[in-house]
Amino acid sequence: MARGGLSGGSHPCIAIANTSVEIANLPWRADLHVAFTDDPTAATVRVQITESAETADFAFVDGTDAAEANACEANAATQAVSISESGASGTPVIYLSNDGPSDYRISVRSNTFSQREAAALVVGAGIAKHPLARRIDVPITVAAR
Repeated sequence: MARGGLSGGSHPCIAIANTSVEIANLPWRADLHVAFTDDPTAATVRVQITESAETADFAFVDGTDAAEANACEANAATQAVSISESGASGTPVIYLSNDGPSDYRISVRSNTFSQREAAALVVGAGIAKHPLARRIDVPITVAAR
């Protein structure tokens, strides 16, 4: 279960093990750019939005004190993700839907994270490839930095 909070001047961030991924505040400084499409055939990554955290691989939930205050502090392992208007060559292109099939399933109940930001962070973190983060009950810290 991932949880987050909101602080002044914040932007969405997730921390997995000793790495954090955040939405870039300056797009040209991003390590990874992602784009979104309404055409499932143009997508390179499919993200399904689920209503239930129990059916999601990853859930974004606001309003808890469980998030570590320093979890998303910038460090050498921090990766910045930017949402681009169009996908350049090699850019992950995300298709959001309420139906499968999907590469990731996320649940978003947040005032801090939009569904697009949550999907961008999950794709940026490569959660499906990360051995510590494939199941919802694995401790992953989400915060607004």
